[in-house]
Amino acid sequence: METIRVLMICGSLRAGSTNEAALRTALAVAPAAVEGTLYTGMGALPHFNPDDDREPLNPAVAELRAAIGAADALLFCTPEYAGALPGSFKNLLDWTIGGGEIYEKPAAWINVASPAAPAGGADAHASLRKVLGYASAEIVEDACARIPVTRPDVGPDGLVHAPELRAGIADALGALADHCRG
Repeated sequence: METIRVLMICGSLRAGSTNEAALRTALAVAPAAVEGTLYTGMGALPHFNPDDDREPLNPAVAELRAAIGAADALLFCTPEYAGALPGSFKNLLDWTIGGGEIYEKPAAWINVASPAAPAGGADAHASLRKVLGYASAEIVEDACARIPVTRPDVGPDGLVHAPELRAGIADALGALADHCRG
């Protein structure tokens, strides 16, 4: 069976983020034919400036674009901040537009917003959908999932251990990989 390479991108820079925990858990529950990589360079990206979107690219931008280009699919997990995408994550997405690596790339997200979140992260994910659509990514609806994860759901190892949450995460990743194979 062909190996599917999935780049996982967390929209949070917060230490102990439930978003990152969900993606780390996706790495842990990935089937043998799925190779996941967690992108960790968001904090090193410069502020987006269209004047700088040319060769030679900032090394952090070149690394991001190369990672996206090498992936078969993208899996995002981002919080909502002030009713939208966090600024640092939007900055990352802005850097993806000019390179074209995201064009027609299968993409999905896991929404881990707490059950107590007023809008359940819906505004951030609507904004993510809009940006990914603008970038012409292929949104894989069957792989987009709302799996509420609270801080107590994350163990000291930074992983989600509740079987039903792990199963939901595995299902989302599996649906993304199946789409790539189909």
